Amino acid sequence: MFTRSELEIKTLGELKGLCKQYGLKPLGNPSYKTAWIDTLLTFAAIALRQMKSGEGLRRMTFKSYQDLGQALDQMGEPTDQQAALIRATMQAKRLEYPHRYDQETLLNLHKAKMQLEQALLLLNM
Repeated sequence: MFTRSELEIKTLGELKGLCKQYGLKPLGNPSYKTAWIDTLLTFAAIALRQMKSGEGLRRMTFKSYQDLGQALDQMGEPTDQQAALIRATMQAKRLEYPHRYDQETLLNLHKAKMQLEQALLLLNM
């Protein structure tokens, strides 16, 4: 991400600003440029190593993938009439109360299912 020479020409204030931008704390004494430079040079490798070792944000287990798939299966597919109502709702067509609440629930179920499908696609990388 950064090269040592690229960072060494920056002032202490610029290095602190970069670290603040990424939410990083210096490795060592904060009054030395090297502490900030070392932080900027190593944070990416440390982050990836942590992910691979299961620390912090990590990959899901196979069972978790299966559970998400089961949740999607349980939600089912919209009928032709439900799909038509979802399309109408997305075009700002609204039913009268009290049916509007159920209409919004149907739209929210559809959105949630779409987002779960998108999440599974992203996680399968």
